[in-house]
Amino acid sequence: MPNRKMLFRDHQFEISLFARRVIIAFLFILVGIGGLIYNLYHLQVEDHNQYQARSNNNRIKVISVAPNRGRIYDRNGVLLAQNVPVYALELIPAKIDDMEGTLASLKKMLSLDDDEITEFKKAMSRTLRTRSVTLIEQMSEVQVAEFSVNQFHYDGIHIDAYLERYYPYGASLTHVLGYVGKINDRDIRHLKEGNKYTNYKGTRTIGKLGIERYYEDTLHGQSGYEKVEVDSRGRIVRTLDYVAPISGKDIKLNIDLGLQLYAYKQLTIQKQNPTTHKMEDYHRRGSIVVLDPRDDSVLAMVSSPSYDPNLFVHGISSKHYNALLNDPDLPLLNRTTLGVYPPGSTVKPQIAVAALSEKVITPSTTSNFPGWWRIPHSKSRKFRDDVRWGHGEVNVVKAIEKSVDTFFYQVAYDMGIDRLSVWMNKFGYGEPSGIDIKEESSANMPTRDWKHNNYHQAWYQGDTIPVGIGQGYWTATPMQIAKATAVVADKGVVHRPHLLKSVMEDGQFESVAFKDFPPVSGTKEQYWDLAKEGMHRVLVSGTARKLFQNLAYEAGGKTGTSQVFGLAKGEEYDSEEVAEHLRDHALFTSFAPLNTPKVLVAAVLENAGWGKYAAPIGRNIMDYVLVSPKVNLDDNSFKLPPT
Repeated sequence: MPNRKMLFRDHQFEISLFARRVIIAFLFILVGIGGLIYNLYHLQVEDHNQYQARSNNNRIKVISVAPNRGRIYDRNGVLLAQNVPVYALELIPAKIDDMEGTLASLKKMLSLDDDEITEFKKAMSRTLRTRSVTLIEQMSEVQVAEFSVNQFHYDGIHIDAYLERYYPYGASLTHVLGYVGKINDRDIRHLKEGNKYTNYKGTRTIGKLGIERYYEDTLHGQSGYEKVEVDSRGRIVRTLDYVAPISGKDIKLNIDLGLQLYAYKQLTIQKQNPTTHKMEDYHRRGSIVVLDPRDDSVLAMVSSPSYDPNLFVHGISSKHYNALLNDPDLPLLNRTTLGVYPPGSTVKPQIAVAALSEKVITPSTTSNFPGWWRIPHSKSRKFRDDVRWGHGEVNVVKAIEKSVDTFFYQVAYDMGIDRLSVWMNKFGYGEPSGIDIKEESSANMPTRDWKHNNYHQAWYQGDTIPVGIGQGYWTATPMQIAKATAVVADKGVVHRPHLLKSVMEDGQFESVAFKDFPPVSGTKEQYWDLAKEGMHRVLVSGTARKLFQNLAYEAGGKTGTSQVFGLAKGEEYDSEEVAEHLRDHALFTSFAPLNTPKVLVAAVLENAGWGKYAAPIGRNIMDYVLVSPKVNLDDNSFKLPPT
């Protein structure tokens, strides 16, 4: 028989083996639990702040809140630049799985065109996927309603409401106000360089030109922020914190809207359209500056032709921009501060003051030239007068009155370019006028060094002679001409032309003071009186007498003709035979009342011919201000009743 002991199990051994296995398993479990506890401690205690921050980044967002831009008013409180509510459609690419399908759906639902889709894709390619990209800049009411009803179908898409700049008076104020436009890479670079970029997060636009650009820091304000909790779809669940933005400051300009529109109309004429044969408004090329010569505050500033600044606010199309850029009449050019022209005879009063002060002439000096002038003791070319037989015997007052070129040829020859340039700098020629917009040219007051640096040639006596009548290498902007005239009107006081009148502080407008330039020194009051008397006679018995009959006030003025091209020897100027773009520019500058000036007008008409053609503009505007009680100049006592 088999061994029966082999058939019995060793229960004690099995129990012992099982106990050992249980202990080992328990130890493994204990170690695992210990590891979990350690990891939990590590996550919840040691690295709590780190993971809390990560969690918050996924759940909590900080949204920059752009400030409302300050508004711009005219001197009487009329709103010139305002903010209007606009709705934009924003997409966050990272939250959209099928972008092409989504765009196709939106295109059909919201009636979008191919250009809008193309522009969106370009913008998306330049932006981080986690950031919003604008598909529609300005949604119509129908689009807002349509999308709002269907929004639950679209993750990562939302409507953003904001305020957009609007210019109710369009082209008539473009070259004063400028405009705001989308912030681009260059703007961002400049903001970062000036440590201002943080304050522009959430802001869509920035001042690009004019007042909007010059006073950007005042108008922009201070950004705020909103800390919100969002769900997995990026939708806001609740607001955790909110710091309100500080709106930009409202500003008031010296511009009088009624006068600005009236001046703008002076450069508008009716002309037949060659295609439709209908009479249409045609904006003549030119500019008008109207100052209060007591402080050179700018009452009106017109450059024509112009353009609608609203086109640029949310991004002008390439088609419209190229049309403006290629327009031969240059509507993008601010002619008042960037247009440069030989100032012509408008500078004769200033040259007279300089010559008297330098003792080159005296109040009793007379000359009598035969209609031409030549450099003494030479066989140089003849510098001609506009009167072929001459003006007879003239003194400095009559030389201004009749605009006698030969008198001022002699003055220029005797003074020389060195003294001429120094004196004309005192009147503001050859340097910025100081106007509070950044778009300004210094133009050119020629010197020996200037010619050597630009032409690598010496300065000749023949170069000096045309400078005596505001020609040759001398160029000026209409704003410089206005400023120089104001110096004569105010007998040597040199003000800074300025557009800004006041800034909103603590609920009320506070006036802003502008520092004057140093006055013209080294002269006498008598010399200013002689220059002003000559300008007065220009309107009474001189070159503009026919246009200033029956004035209700005394005034002073000066015509000027700015040559565009030179005539060959023996050739005479005939505006009817010359192509329009080669015709002379017409200039006129004036101020009134004569002894207590309160309004000054400088006008330039491109290719209009003789200076007298610009004189009616000066007459009309001075009548508008002085005869009709329409302009508030902070001093109504000088206004005269209609005659």
